[in-house]
Amino acid sequence: MTLRTLKIFVAVAEEKTMHAAAKKLFISQPSISQAITELEKEYNVKLFERLSQRLYITETGQKLLNYAYHLLGTYDEIHDFLTSQGNLHRLRIGSSVSVGTCMLNDIVNKMNAQNPYTELYVTIDNTSQIESLILNNSLDIGLVEGLITSPDILCQKVCEDELIIVAAPTHPLSKQENLQIQDLSNQTFISRESGSNDRNQFDQFLREHKIQIKKSWVCTNTQAIKNAVINGNGLAILSRMLVSTELKQGTLVHVPLKDICIKRDIRLVYHKDKYLSDEFLRFASICGVTL
Repeated sequence: MTLRTLKIFVAVAEEKTMHAAAKKLFISQPSISQAITELEKEYNVKLFERLSQRLYITETGQKLLNYAYHLLGTYDEIHDFLTSQGNLHRLRIGSSVSVGTCMLNDIVNKMNAQNPYTELYVTIDNTSQIESLILNNSLDIGLVEGLITSPDILCQKVCEDELIIVAAPTHPLSKQENLQIQDLSNQTFISRESGSNDRNQFDQFLREHKIQIKKSWVCTNTQAIKNAVINGNGLAILSRMLVSTELKQGTLVHVPLKDICIKRDIRLVYHKDKYLSDEFLRFASICGVTL
C-alpha cells in the first residue's frame, strides 16, 4: 500500500465511480481499477460493493477512509511545512453559527495580532458539519456549542452559554408569568436546520418531556430566524448571546420557563490524533484552554 494507492482509494470513495475518480486524478480508469483490486487482494478485504455500475463503500472501506483522510492530511501538512520552510503556517478553524457570530471575530483578531505569519481559514456551519470536517481532516480545530457524538473528537470547555425561548413583544406568551413547559405544546416555532436542531439541548429537553411543537419555518440563517420571530411568526430557541442586542432594544423578549434553565458549554474541539502545532496551541490559549 502506497500514498498513491490511498489517494486513489479516497477519490473512488468520494466520487463513487471509477470513471469519475479517474477524471479527478487525471489517470486512466484501468489504473484506478487495478489499484483498488490490488489493495483488496493485498489485505484480503472488500472495500466496495459493485451494484448496477455504482460503487458502495463497505464498513471496512469506511474505516479505511477515516484513516486515509488523516494520513493524507498529515502528509499534506508535512509537505506544506517543508515547502514554506517554516515561514508561513496555516490553521483551519471551524465554528458553529452562534460562536461564529458572537465570539470568533475577537479570537481571530487576537490570533492575527499575535501571529501575523499564520494564515487562518474559517468555516462557519452547524455543529454536525464542523464535526464531520474535523473527522475528515478538512479542519484543524473547532469552537462549537452543540453536542459532539464521535469518540474520536476531544472537547475542552471554553465558556458557558444559555439557550432561551424568545418571542415578539406582541406574542401571547410574552407577558405570561410562571410559564410551564406544558404551555409550549403545539406552539409554532421558527427552527434551525436538522444538523443544528438534532444537537440542540433545548430541543432534546422538549422531546424528553414529550412536548410537541409546530415547526413552521426551517432556516439555516440565524438573522432570518430572528426576523421571523420579530414579525410575529412564532417562537424560537436561540443562544442568549445571539439575541442580546434585540433583547436590549425590546424587539425580542425572553420567554422564561418556571424552574428551567438550559445551560450549555462552548467547547474547543479537535481530533484525538491531531498534531498540535504551535499555531494550534496559540489559538487554544487565546480561547483560554491549555493543552
